[in-house]
Parts: sequence; structure tokens; C-alpha cells
Amino acid sequence: MKKGVTRRRMLQLTSGGVAAASLGMPSILRAQESYPDRPINIVVPFDTGGYNDRLARAFAPFLQEKLGQPLTVINRGGAGAMLGHTYFLQQPDDGYTILCTSAAPYIPLNILTQDATFTVEDFHMINLPSRDYTLMATSADSDLKSADDVIARLKEDNSSLSIGIQPASADLVNLMLFCDANDISREGLRLVTYDGGGPTRNATAGGVVDTGLVGGEGFLPLAEQITPLIVFDTRQRDDWDAALITDVAGEGAEFVVGSQRGWGVHASMLENHPDRYEILAAAVEEASKDPAAIEALKNQQLATDWYGPEDSNKSLADTARVMQQHVDLLQGT
Repeated sequence: MKKGVTRRRMLQLTSGGVAAASLGMPSILRAQESYPDRPINIVVPFDTGGYNDRLARAFAPFLQEKLGQPLTVINRGGAGAMLGHTYFLQQPDDGYTILCTSAAPYIPLNILTQDATFTVEDFHMINLPSRDYTLMATSADSDLKSADDVIARLKEDNSSLSIGIQPASADLVNLMLFCDANDISREGLRLVTYDGGGPTRNATAGGVVDTGLVGGEGFLPLAEQITPLIVFDTRQRDDWDAALITDVAGEGAEFVVGSQRGWGVHASMLENHPDRYEILAAAVEEASKDPAAIEALKNQQLATDWYGPEDSNKSLADTARVMQQHVDLLQGT
């Protein structure tokens, strides 16, 4: 039986997450206290070695230079980031614990599929510099050379290709929407599931699966080992020589954006400690625009673009709404 979205969950996903962003960020000079005066912790709700962990550790030296205090990365992985998100919210909202996470899709996923007690509006994103996207790819020596090859094979026999995927992911939603747009039956697809983007990418690059769908930014270090097939976006990303989803499914193609990674705080911090929030947000912006930080993160294939709180929180809220529309796919029903 399908499990619908309760009114509470709809409110969790759609209520005022952007409203906090509209408070803006007055000049840092208005702050009246000596924050920070002790070290700050960065909670990463994933294990070491993933994108968020690498982003936190690469960005920390530049952020701590602006703040004048050491930053310590604390990994709290498990349960699809819910353990880390819960742990973060249990810490005081005083600005001495900040968050580096894939806000989307994981915060909405925690709510929609894991009965999380928190809401989207409990988090306030200062900046989400990494805006990932699903990439359909295959190994470099595969006989699949284009999106048309994939479509033709799946239309002839939808079980003819093994497809690497993470369950309950934006990538899974994108695969199903892609199949719908090309009259490929969802029933009988040969899905091979992996617990994490890294294993999915390695299986794709190594030819363990015929094709895989996973975040494109993480594929960059494997670029020589894969053939990119479809970028799930309306614009070309990272110079991949691949079709856009709008090329293969039409201008009105529906798709879910990939991981939106970056920096967040307790939403309550804006009300309870506005002066500290001003200092912290200004430091994140300054570090994000620091040429040395930009170069250092670029060399590690990490993002440091400055979008700011309003855009970042709107992006998270928009993604949450789309994911709510496809909750049945995410719940596997």
C-alpha cells in the first residue's frame, strides 16, 4: 500500500525555510560581541573521504583564518545523514557548531522516508556552493556511446542493461522520469543498488554495471575512465561531452537536481544570536571569494561559488517540493 505524505510532512518540507534567509545579512561591523572566542566544530553527517568531508577539510583553513579560531571536523555518518543532522540540531545554536552537508537531497529524504523529527526550516543554509547533477555514464570501453544507444537498448528490452543506482536517491527519481519520457517500462529494469556515490561510480567506471546514474561532480576524477551519456540539467556542466536531459526528453523534461552541498547553521541562530550569525555568514562569504581558497578547492575539484543564503535556502526548498511530488519513488512504493 502506498504511503502518502502527511500534512505534517508537507509542512516540514514547505514551511518557511526561505523566510529565514530573507532576514539578510547586515554589516559585520554591527556585531557587538567578541565572537568567536573559542574553537568551532564542523559537523559532517557523512563518513570521511566523501565530498562533504573533503569540502569541509579543504575550506576550513580559509574560514578559520577569517574567524580567527581553529575549526575541527566531526564526522557523524550513518542512516543517510539523519544521525549527523540530528546530532547537529542537538548542539547549541550559539554558532560554535556549524554544518557541512548535502542539504538536498538528504534533509528532505530524512523527512520523507525516515520519519525525521526535524523540519527543513530547522536548518538555515549560509551557502550551498556545490550544485551537483545526475550524470548517466558508462565505462570508457563500453559499446554504449550515446544516450540514443541506451534508449534503443532499453526500449527493445528494458532488462538488457544493468544500471548502477543508489536507492531512495535523486538519481533514482531521474532514471524513472527518463524512462517515462522515453516510453520505457519501469517494470523489469535491472537495477544494481549501491550504498553510496563512490561505489556506484567505481562500478560504472570499472564496467561492473553497463551504465550508472550518480552525481556528476564526483565523476570528475574518473573522467578518463568513463563515457558520459546524459547530463540531467538544462545547461552543460563541467565540459562533459554528453546530451542534456532536455535533448533526449524535450524542453519540458522533468528532473530532480542533484546534491546541494555546503554550509549551514541552526535556523534559530538568526533570532537568538543575530550578531554571531552576521560574523559567521560574512566570514563564509569572504572565504568563499578568497582567490587562494578558490584556487585550492578548484585543484581538488571542489566548489566554492558564493550563492548566498537567499538563493541557497530557496534552492533547498524547491528541491524539497519536487521530491515530495515523487515520494512514492523515494519510498520504493
